[in-house]
Amino acid sequence: MQGIRAYAAAVVGVGMMLTTGAAIAETPKYGGHFTYVVPAKGPPSFDAHRETTYAVIHPVRPYYSTLLRVNPQNPADPADFVCDLCVGDVPKGTNDGKTFTFKLHEGVKFHDGTPLTSADVKATFDRIIFPPKGVSSARKSFYKMVESVDTPDASTVVFQLKYASTSFIPALAAPYNFVYSKAKLDVDQRWYEKNILGSGPFVFKEYQPGAFMTGEKNPDYYLKGLPYLDKITAIFANKESIQVQALRGNRASAQFRGFPPKTRDDLVRALGDKATVQETDWNCVLLATPNHTRKPFDDVRVRRALTLAVDRWGGSQYLSKIAIVKTVGGIVYPNHSLAATKEELQQMDGYGADLEASRAKARALLEEAGMDLSKTYIFNNRGVDQPYKIVGVWLIDQWRQIGLKFEQKVQPTGPFYATLRESGDFDVSIDFNCQSIVNPPIDTSKYLSSDVNPANYSRVVDRKLDGLYEDMLLEADPAKQRVKMRAYEKYVLHDQVTQMITLWWRRTTVHRSHFKGWKVSPSHYLGQALDTVWLDPDADK
Repeated sequence: MQGIRAYAAAVVGVGMMLTTGAAIAETPKYGGHFTYVVPAKGPPSFDAHRETTYAVIHPVRPYYSTLLRVNPQNPADPADFVCDLCVGDVPKGTNDGKTFTFKLHEGVKFHDGTPLTSADVKATFDRIIFPPKGVSSARKSFYKMVESVDTPDASTVVFQLKYASTSFIPALAAPYNFVYSKAKLDVDQRWYEKNILGSGPFVFKEYQPGAFMTGEKNPDYYLKGLPYLDKITAIFANKESIQVQALRGNRASAQFRGFPPKTRDDLVRALGDKATVQETDWNCVLLATPNHTRKPFDDVRVRRALTLAVDRWGGSQYLSKIAIVKTVGGIVYPNHSLAATKEELQQMDGYGADLEASRAKARALLEEAGMDLSKTYIFNNRGVDQPYKIVGVWLIDQWRQIGLKFEQKVQPTGPFYATLRESGDFDVSIDFNCQSIVNPPIDTSKYLSSDVNPANYSRVVDRKLDGLYEDMLLEADPAKQRVKMRAYEKYVLHDQVTQMITLWWRRTTVHRSHFKGWKVSPSHYLGQALDTVWLDPDADK
């Protein structure tokens, strides 16, 4: 009963925090070794400009600075940005909103002792926005509005835009925008894939693949008085059972990604008031991505059959009890004003109220396309239980209902990404669109042609698709933009089924109550610098 009361109190507290941005004030304590669990075997690489996974952000973000960030004291508000490397308030645009000037902290040093100047910031964003040949930039499409990055002097960075855009500052604040050393990039643009050198609150010390990554307090951190912790260790644990054991046994204080409801309840029952629960909607959605270069998935009739077979409404009720997925939605974060209503969703294939009619239509389309139902196709999946493997098993069963057979090929994170990016050895793959800041005009760039956005692994090239996105992106009137978003969404999910939405996620975090100063956000990529968090040993007494 004590555990249930603690859980209820925690949920009430989070509700207040999400509504008001306020929490009970406590005086942070210095010192301590913070250990946390990363639910992965390790990052595919250390290069955040290239990667799209929490398996990089959670262990590696504390070693880097970014130009801007979401306010760590108020991460539930996706529009509350603060300076990190820049000083003062977040600048307003001049020149009709097309020029943004940032002044930098003076005296900032990389962890090897070399100075960080505007040249490093420019080299970083040039690499992200205008990547050289051979360099993959996962968020290049976020910055279509940027004309140039200039450096009038060593402490000033100026972004010139082609057109004013309310999406620019949120894109700039993405937590993946680690500031890299120009000197390192000049020697090797891919140096950061295998090496860590930043200017963040912690100094990287050791990495044991598949085991742990550890770092120590940066004594020269430019944000005075931070960080509070002396040492951090990220433990890699792919199995949920191991993550739970680490929390229960106090070998780890937090797991930032989230747990399914049953695991949350089990932990609360076991730990009582030593557990704190924080919950929120999640700007993350699992996709099923067909490979448009593999027959028969180059045929839109086959792709339409795949989405028509999926019972999203029933799946939401069932899967939300065992997995970190819940909400039925389209390509836009469901709580946003640009998102489709239930009535609008039900006009598209795969969202209708009559499941049997949808599946009958799917079978007819497969027959019309001459689909070989005796063949077994490859479904590529990531070796992470929540929610990838669970949703993958569900999808294969959904497609079995219309006569399709898939073999699930489950791989660790690194090989999984290599298959998506390089070999393309899959017919359909689990994919995801998980973004840090709720910014739908930019977030939905995931669905652009693969030669425009390398993070679209379907290998689709469709200029009408790109044109619909561009038309929506440049629309300044919110009501008209919403109409254009529906046209873009319908083309992606219904007309061409270039990719398929499964279910949006629900984020439920559980951490030890002695871990303080961290607040849940709609993204598991935010709040991971760890400079403002601290430990209170008295909470365990």
